[in-house]
Amino acid sequence: MLNLVLFGAPGSGKGTQSAKLIDKYGLHHISTGEVLRDHMSRETELGKIARTYIENGQLIPDDLMISILDDVLEQEAKGKKGVIFDGFPRTIPQAEALKELLQKRGTDLHAVVGLEVPEDELVERMLNRGKETGRADDNIDTIRKRLDVYHNQTSPLRDYYSGTGKYLPVNGSGNVEDIFTEISKGIESLG
Repeated sequence: MLNLVLFGAPGSGKGTQSAKLIDKYGLHHISTGEVLRDHMSRETELGKIARTYIENGQLIPDDLMISILDDVLEQEAKGKKGVIFDGFPRTIPQAEALKELLQKRGTDLHAVVGLEVPEDELVERMLNRGKETGRADDNIDTIRKRLDVYHNQTSPLRDYYSGTGKYLPVNGSGNVEDIFTEISKGIESLG
C-alpha cells in the first residue's frame, strides 16, 4: 500500500501531478473539498453538521474532518493500492490525526510530496489560469491572500514532516513530465 500527501502552494501543479500519480500507482484520490461537497449534497449526517459550520463562515473542526475521512477510507478506499490526500492535512494536529487514522488500518503515510515553486512563478501560473478558465479567484489580490494563508499555515507542517523523514521536496518548476519523473523516483526510493 502507498499513501501519499500532495503538498504545495496554490498553482504548484497538485491537480496535474495528482492525476498522473493516480494513473501510475492506482491510488484513490481524496480531496477534502470534494468530500465535503459530496456529503453536503447527499445530506448525510456528517454533511449536515459540516454545512452548519460552512454556512456560518467557520472552518470544519478537525474531529469532524477526521470522521469524514474515516468514512471515505472505510467506504471508498478499500481494495485500492493506496491513497493520495489532497488538501489534507493543513495543520500539525491534522497530521497527527491522519497518522492515527492510517495506523488503525494497519498502514502509514509513506511520503509527503512537496511541490516547490517560486512565488513569482505561482502568481504567473494562476493569473494565466484565470485568463484561460475564467476562475474568479485567480486575480492578483486573491492570489496574494491565498499564498499568504498557504505560507502561514504550511510552514510548520513542512517542518513537521521533514522532521519525520517523510517530506519529499520536488522542484515543481519546468516540464510536467520531468516533474513527474522526479516525483516517481522519489517515491520509488522509499523502498
